[in-house]
Amino acid sequence: MHEQDAGDSAQKTPPSHPAPARLPARLGWSRSGRWLTGIAVVLVIVLVAGATTAWVVVRKPWPQTSGELQVAGLDGPVQVVRDGAGVPHIYADSMHDLMLAQGFVHAQDRFFEMDVRRHATAGRLAELFGAGALESDLVVRTLGWREVASRELTMLQPATRGALDAYAEGVNAYLKQRSPSELALEYSLLGLTGVAYTPERWSAVDSIAWLKAMAWDLRGNLDEEIGRALTAATVGDKAVSELYPDYPYAEHPPVVEQGAVVRGKFDQGADAHGRALSRPVPGGAGAVQALAQVAEVLDGMGPLLGKGDGLGSNAWVVDGSHTTTGAPILANDPHLGTSLPGVWTQVGLHCRTVSSACPLDVSGFGFSGVPGVVIGHNAHIAWGFTNLGPDVTDLFVERISGNSYEYDGRRIPLTLRTETIEVRDADPVELTVRSTRNGPLLSDLSRLAQTSSEVELSADGLVDQVDGVAAASGTEGAGVSLAWTALEPRPTADALLALNAAEDFDEFHEALRDFAAPGQNILYADTEGHIGYQATGVVPVRGPANDGRTPAPGWRPDAVWTGTTVPYDALPRLLDPDSGIIATANQAVIDPRRYPPFLTDDWDQGYRSTRINDLLRAEEKLDVAAMSRIQLDSFSAVAQALVPYLLEIDLPGGYYSDGQKLLADWDLQQDADSAAAAYFNAVWREVLDATFSDELPEVLEPDGSDRWFRVVADLLPRAHTGWWDDVETDVVEDRDTILRAAMIAARDQLTARQSPNAEEWRWGALHELELRSQTLGESGIGIVERLFNRGGWEAAGGSSIVNATGWDARDGFEVRTAPSMRMVVPLDDLDAARWINLTGVSGHAFHPHYTDQTDLWARGETLPWAFTQEAVEKAGADVLDLQPSD
Repeated sequence: MHEQDAGDSAQKTPPSHPAPARLPARLGWSRSGRWLTGIAVVLVIVLVAGATTAWVVVRKPWPQTSGELQVAGLDGPVQVVRDGAGVPHIYADSMHDLMLAQGFVHAQDRFFEMDVRRHATAGRLAELFGAGALESDLVVRTLGWREVASRELTMLQPATRGALDAYAEGVNAYLKQRSPSELALEYSLLGLTGVAYTPERWSAVDSIAWLKAMAWDLRGNLDEEIGRALTAATVGDKAVSELYPDYPYAEHPPVVEQGAVVRGKFDQGADAHGRALSRPVPGGAGAVQALAQVAEVLDGMGPLLGKGDGLGSNAWVVDGSHTTTGAPILANDPHLGTSLPGVWTQVGLHCRTVSSACPLDVSGFGFSGVPGVVIGHNAHIAWGFTNLGPDVTDLFVERISGNSYEYDGRRIPLTLRTETIEVRDADPVELTVRSTRNGPLLSDLSRLAQTSSEVELSADGLVDQVDGVAAASGTEGAGVSLAWTALEPRPTADALLALNAAEDFDEFHEALRDFAAPGQNILYADTEGHIGYQATGVVPVRGPANDGRTPAPGWRPDAVWTGTTVPYDALPRLLDPDSGIIATANQAVIDPRRYPPFLTDDWDQGYRSTRINDLLRAEEKLDVAAMSRIQLDSFSAVAQALVPYLLEIDLPGGYYSDGQKLLADWDLQQDADSAAAAYFNAVWREVLDATFSDELPEVLEPDGSDRWFRVVADLLPRAHTGWWDDVETDVVEDRDTILRAAMIAARDQLTARQSPNAEEWRWGALHELELRSQTLGESGIGIVERLFNRGGWEAAGGSSIVNATGWDARDGFEVRTAPSMRMVVPLDDLDAARWINLTGVSGHAFHPHYTDQTDLWARGETLPWAFTQEAVEKAGADVLDLQPSD
């Protein structure tokens, strides 16, 4: 990597470049080279040669989970007790040994996932998977995630650095014991093609970098910024207010309904204050084109790093006045993209003697590759996360000329750095990243990721066209830069370790002071009976000409970030509110009329949070089972708004009215076996397409999420508004015309897909969960994909429903995002807690714990969650003793 000022780079970077090559915007792993086809051919030969040989290859990477192993680096003995689901509980005498053992166990279960993640966050996927991974690498290198993580490492407290180093020591101890084929089946497949690949040693930076990927997936309103600008440019300013409605504070109350900032600190007993915002939008055809191209760049990011659609989660906590036991209960289910293995892995971390030197006695969900627990409980407190969704990203339209940009009436040299991306089976690609004071220019990448109208390029041809032009500087006109708080190094890793050891609300509050990105709502309960809430994250303060809702003019000093952030002590928090209930489901945190600091205007519209609050208040007394039932609630708010209108439509009798009859006595619950839910969602998808797709470009077409619930609900009383009219026909359609056509089309579709008998339709048969490995599971080679992917689970719920199995109306009904885990923790008896993971603990295909929890998850069931040593030992199915090596 090389950084230099553009003014000193004449001999290194020419002032202009030829027109850049165009890359296909949606490169799949199947285009990553001929090696995947080679895998398929060799694999068939192996399978034909004998099932025994294949089974040996498959089982070779499975970990030893009982008996005894010597592990380099340990200072004393460590015990790993696994329950029937393979969940490990680790017991050690020191923090060093506890963290080292966690690294060892994570490598046992999921090292290939860890290895791929670190390649992804370093912008090095193309090294493993060829040119098909270049899009992701280009974005990550442009943003410089790895460099930021390296700088964060130097900022950490000694205890955190020690934990990260010990964790890495444990991973490396496992790597030293095993060959690549003994680490993962995926490495065996790579080896079948003649590729000699040996994983690098793990480092502390590898762990920190994954936090950048989570911050990216939960990054806030970047898509909405682009969407508003493109909507205004294509269908007019009025459409922006209709398609991006303001948050309905009166209908869906925010998380915090009391308090204000007083002398720089949030006081939950203070009176309200007011504020005002300005909302300028930079224009120009060049800016609109650049924004559209940046939208394509972001859409091209692979699912491994998230697309920013993992915005939903549920968490709530009630105090003892609402429970059967008189003690608080906390529930959490974060909604993230589906994958195999799932994003979370379960673990218990127990110091045999808890002390200041070894303070952990904690259990919960974490990330493979990262030490500690992210969500869970210790012996004193429990906590859960939902995405706060603060506006921590801004796109700035820049006035670019050559290698300079305009700011405050002056021309300033762009900052340049060069990145070299190694590509499997091809020459390296050189990328020159150009940055303004606001951030790196994403629009430079857009010229490499535009959709090509030409035939798809082979992997080699693709690299030939990219190589040498990835820098693509010297273009006159508009550019688009990205400002993002996560690109400034901050010690978020300190917060995670401190949170694991916190024993009361004050320690909880202090632990989260360093939690910079992604900004989260974090709920709290303790064994003393208290409940609480804390908003976290670094939120920028903008100049008055930047409201955060649309791309801002980067050349104006009054539009850029001021360099200050909302103080942590000014972020909303609660302790023991009078209601005894705190529920957060990504709704607005607090009414801006009482809270001057700007957090965001792009909250979830609040349908889930209002439903959760209604259900909590409807129960006379709550217990663990009742909390679990609420997590499974599949009530459809959009059906509540739309069904009355559908029932009024005059349809031909018999065949076409069969679906309508199902709606007449439907309880609006989207259960997997519901025929009415199947019909309604087929109609809903047709309504969205018929109403909006004739006027909106593809990038703005509705996905059916909470914003579209609100948009359609607001349109329904207006039978003759222009949105109902199909501009591509010679007649003027109204609401009832569109609804009638949608109902007819849905009936025909379900007849073709399921049955001519409406009573036999099933929502779950449309709305299936398919779990896919995000590497070889996306190869495009059927025999390879069948090794790693699993599917066919019928799912209840839907988008923006409490049971949030999200689907994208633009693509079909398949589950795209889901509750990535569910947990319920009663604070009077931690051994009575319940939990479930979307997938199993293991990342090894065909291992008994690969997807063993998915069957339970799909049925809405949970597993017992042992915590105390007595309960863990009673639940133990395997015990592995780790001993120091000589």
